[in-house]
Amino acid sequence: GWAYATIIDNRPLLGHLRLAHADIAYWNSQPRRCLELATDGLGYLQGGPSGALLHLASARAAARLGDADGTRNAVAAAHDARGREFQDELLEIGGEFTLSLASQHYFAGSALINLPDGAVSAVDELQRAVGLYDEGPGPGEQHSSYCMLAARVDLATANLRAGRLEAAVAAVTPVLELTSTRKVSSLMQCLGRMRTELAQPVFRGSVQAHDLDEEIERFCSNTVMAAMQSLFGGPG
Repeated sequence: GWAYATIIDNRPLLGHLRLAHADIAYWNSQPRRCLELATDGLGYLQGGPSGALLHLASARAAARLGDADGTRNAVAAAHDARGREFQDELLEIGGEFTLSLASQHYFAGSALINLPDGAVSAVDELQRAVGLYDEGPGPGEQHSSYCMLAARVDLATANLRAGRLEAAVAAVTPVLELTSTRKVSSLMQCLGRMRTELAQPVFRGSVQAHDLDEEIERFCSNTVMAAMQSLFGGPG
């Protein structure tokens, strides 16, 4: 992809490819490499949805590295990048080359939630994301089923870190009430972070916290069973 984009001299495509590479580095526990690749990508593409995503990839990597200022600055830069007038042929193609406003707020919140003092900022971003997801896609937008659910789980986690148990329950309940056919197994990691927050001393002795933790465990168990049945062709 990089060789092709270089030959045709398509800078937006070069920037998008750097974004894809940065994402791979992040999920392979290489935040420094992710940050390096995202920064390089911004040399090719600074505006539009992919430019915003490059900034958000930087924010996520910076948060993993404990750089609070870098994380917040990158989130602000992402919102600024989206606000600029920008157009290229990749946006006309759509699909993975676009980023809904809801998902932009989700990715911003998912970066901020990794900061020790980022709970309140994360709640603001994630509440905005959930609200926009609930409204439905805007013109030319698409919404990811995973992001819609993960935004609610991360909002619940951020609320728990801020000591808001009832708000956390309200945020995650629509996810936990999903039928088995709509459950997404990749939510397990998000729910795992939430259970870590529920185990904190501040919630010790809380019946509501205990019940919520049991609901999460039940959800995860049923999701695993559904995935196994799908893998082996269902029961019987």
